[in-house]
Formats: sequence, structure tokens, C-alpha cells
Amino acid sequence: MTTKKKRLVGLIAATTASVLLLAGCSAGGGEAGQGSQGSGSGEAQTGGTVHMLQNADFSYLDPSRGFDGGVNAFYRLIYRGLTMVTAGDAEDPNEIVPDLAESLGEVSDDGLTWTYTLKDDIFFDDGTPITSTEMKFGISRTWDPQVGIGSPYLRNTIDAPEGYQGPYVSGDLPTIETPDDKTIVFHLKKPFPEFDSVLAQPNAVPFPEGSGAGDEFIKDVIASGPYTLAEYTPGSLIRLERNEYWDESTDEVRKAYPDEWEFEIGIDSATIDERMIAGQGDDQNAISGTLGAASLPRIQTPELQERAITADAYCTTYMGMNTTKAPFADVKVRDAINWAIDRSALVNASGGTQLADPAYMMIPPTVSSHQDFNLWETEGDKGDPEKAKELLAEAGLEDGFEFTLDIRSQPLMQAQAESIQEALKKIGVTVNLNVIDTSIYYETIGTPAQQHDAAITGWCPDWASSASTIIPPLFDGRNITEKGNSNLAQINDPTINARIDEIGAMPADEAVSAWGDLDKEIMGLSPTAPLVFGKAIFLPGENIAGYNPSTSMTDLTIIGLKDPAKG
Repeated sequence: MTTKKKRLVGLIAATTASVLLLAGCSAGGGEAGQGSQGSGSGEAQTGGTVHMLQNADFSYLDPSRGFDGGVNAFYRLIYRGLTMVTAGDAEDPNEIVPDLAESLGEVSDDGLTWTYTLKDDIFFDDGTPITSTEMKFGISRTWDPQVGIGSPYLRNTIDAPEGYQGPYVSGDLPTIETPDDKTIVFHLKKPFPEFDSVLAQPNAVPFPEGSGAGDEFIKDVIASGPYTLAEYTPGSLIRLERNEYWDESTDEVRKAYPDEWEFEIGIDSATIDERMIAGQGDDQNAISGTLGAASLPRIQTPELQERAITADAYCTTYMGMNTTKAPFADVKVRDAINWAIDRSALVNASGGTQLADPAYMMIPPTVSSHQDFNLWETEGDKGDPEKAKELLAEAGLEDGFEFTLDIRSQPLMQAQAESIQEALKKIGVTVNLNVIDTSIYYETIGTPAQQHDAAITGWCPDWASSASTIIPPLFDGRNITEKGNSNLAQINDPTINARIDEIGAMPADEAVSAWGDLDKEIMGLSPTAPLVFGKAIFLPGENIAGYNPSTSMTDLTIIGLKDPAKG
């Protein structure tokens, strides 16, 4: 019988069939799952090597640059922050807990100052102690215009001086204070009750002062977590080995069972599925991303069903349309696209109903702010080409138009893009596909100067608190940046911006429904075309234990082998 597993937290990007599912930021709602036995009977033991089979490389080893579910899961193995999302098998896997800090933050009465105290006996992988100075330096890298293209929440919440560009360009960041080696104090722009969650982001990690400038961390790391980089061949192999200076007594979440991790990169997606189904040799000690649709009929045997694990959709796959230039500057054109898209065909292109549901809103059903609405309702989710043609005619485009759609070099997204091509062909719209290498995809589409007319990507919330990490990063026009931009539609609507501020100031229970209302209001402007909510089926190796996969971010730090002698 297939194991049912739900997980609530993940981090930005888009779903991939062979990088351990990175469809967005995070999500909410659901049950805790099966704990350390998520992959079947047997407990994880210390020792051995866990393998991960991937189609594409991670975006960046540098956590200030990378920001997608696959690489964020990887970062948890080698980096630590003041706080973190708790273990994937916890009773509440969305809980934010202390990591390098002794406790969660102490907040001032006005909500503008947050204070943290570091634990004792915390070190980098060369034995150098981690103090508040290194913590501040690592966080301040987020403002560097070249390096800081990852998670935006530190920049959005901490009250940095106007024009501050990180430590390499601007020097000290006075709004983060370090009165002694163990104390760090943050001053915020405005009250932000979820600041503990901001510090659980992947770029809120320590680095030695002066390190990491330019491309220093492109092929190397300075680790603070249980593992450090032993070998890296870009596009081929990443091997991690134990960090001898990591003290497990200071880390209540990461179990770090394996002696080593090997990430095998650049494998064809069909080959990955073939190897996971066969489960021979080292592949019995391996994990991978979700199985492709073509492989699902092959896992019906009792033995394979025993290994299979399902995960619900916590991320939204969507197409962002650039609202700053024709033709998508016209809301009627964007609305026509949404009417024309055949979402039933998109579900099929995404692997069928076992792997996808049609999407008409940005907040997925598993997030508490979700509202069930459909502004483009058609019979069988097949779209309405005639309605779309009427809107194009009203926009003066009765003869159609053509545009360029950015996609990743990955089979699933290719199939989704081709489905959109076919649907829009019916209304005289030609879609030209611009295929971008997966490892640089998010940096490319997140750079407005390089982004084309539209792009397919995905998003999940970054922590489990309503939709506060869905709507603002995707639709707040004040957060549009030259690099690392997540507002792919580049929509900058004063009404939306003001409403985001109003909801952000509400008590959490009131904000839940307000975010859902705003989702519907924004969809009325069609800056994006929601496509599908992606589900997943995983098939870990027979010797894997502690595996609790997610369609947003899987916790690698609790995975191990049942029998290390086999690994």
C-alpha cells in the first residue's frame, strides 16, 4: 500500500522530476507523516553513504545566491543559521526552532528589535569558532548586488541604510549590532512577527569576515553544518563528508546519519527512474525526485508499492507574464491567455491526475489561506478559445501575436510548455520556447533585463503561515529587483501594494482569509496564469530510512541507511 505523506514547508522555484522536488517556497496544512520510517520498516543507523540521483546540478553552493527547494534542502546539510525549520518527521514539521541560537528571538515591545544569543561550541569546518561577528557578516552578504540574489526576506525586513550594498561594497551594516561574541541584535523596518522564520532562510548563515566575495563560493564552501564539501565536479558529482567540528550536542534537528553523501548529477530522467525501480547496487542506498508519469505503471508490484511514497501538492506551477511591455501590458491579453489555456491538457502533460491538479489560483489548497475560486471556469478545464479570441479582438489583436516563453531544460516543463503552445495556437498566438539550462534558470528569469515575455516556474511559501510568503514576493511591485527578482510579472499596482501592507499588519488569524481574498483580486488582473498543483510519487532505495519526501523541500538531514554495511 502506498504510504501517504504530507509536509508543509519548502522553499522557491519550480517542480522538477529529477532534482529532489523544488517547486517553490513552502506550504501549509496536512498531517505529520510516518516519522523516521517514512520509507518503510527499519530505523536509520549511523554510517555508510546515501546517494542522490539528479538530472541537473544545484543552482549554487552559495546560500546567498541559491533559493529553490532542491538546493535549500542541500544547504541544510552544510550550513546552519540562528533558527531553522524543524525536522521533516516532527509532529509539526513547520515549526521554527533554534539552531545556532539558544532560543528563538527576544522581541522588543514595539516589535522593531530582535535579539538572539548564540550557543557555545559552534564552529566552522576548519575549527574556527562562530561568533556574532561571523553571523552578522554572513547575513549582510544578502545586500551585495552580485552575490545576494537569493531569498529576499532579510532585505525586506531588516532596516538597512538606503543604498547599502553589502559588506564588500559598503562595509559595516549598522542596523545589525554585535555587542559581544554571543549576542546579535536586529533592527527592523517595521514590526514583523515572523522574523524567526526570516532567519530560517538559507541565506541567514554565518561566514568568516571577508570571505565569499565575487565567485569564491561558486565551487567551494565554508561549512557550519554536519557535512563539508569533499569533492565537486560541476554537472557531474558532489560528495560531502563529515565536518569533524560539528557538535551534535548543539544541534537538535540534524541527525546526520550517513558518513558521506554523493549527489550524482546529469542523469537522464528516464534513467533515474529505471535505476530506482531496479534498486541494484548503490541504488538501494539512493533517493531521487518524483517518478515520471511513464514509470508509474511499472510500480504496481507489491514490492515496489511497499517502497512508494506519495506527497501532496504544496506548490503552484504557473506562467508569469511580463506586464511591463506589449502585448502583456494589456490586462485583456493576459486574461485571454488564461481563458485559452487547456488545463486538462496541462494535467496530462504533467503526468496525469496522479501527479497534478488544475490550478486557477496562486495559493494551493494545502495552504490555510486558499480560497476555491475559478475566474476562467470552463467545461472539463479545457479552456474557452472563443472567449479568448473576443478579448484579443477587444485589445486590437484579432490576428493574434507571438511571444517568447522561458522554460527550463527539463522534460516536465518542456511538456507543459508544448501544451500551452497547442492551446494558444487555437487563438492565433504563437509561442516561441526559449530553453534555459536548469542550473541558471532562476537567476536568468529573475533578472528583468534577461527575462523574456513570459516564464514557467513554480512557487511555495517559505514558511507555514498563511500566504504571507506567496502574495508579497510574487506581486509586491516595490520588491522588483535587478537580480533575484521573484515578481516575474513585474506588476507594480499601488492598490495591491497597499493591501499587502494592510494584511501584513493584521493579526495572523485575520490575515489568513485576507490573503485569500487578495489572491482572487490579483487574479482578476491576470498577471500570471496558474497552471497546475503538482503532486508526486517517490521511490526510495530499499535500504533508505527516515525518508519523508515533499513536493516543496525534503529534509535530507534525517535520512540514513537501515544497514550501513550495504552502503
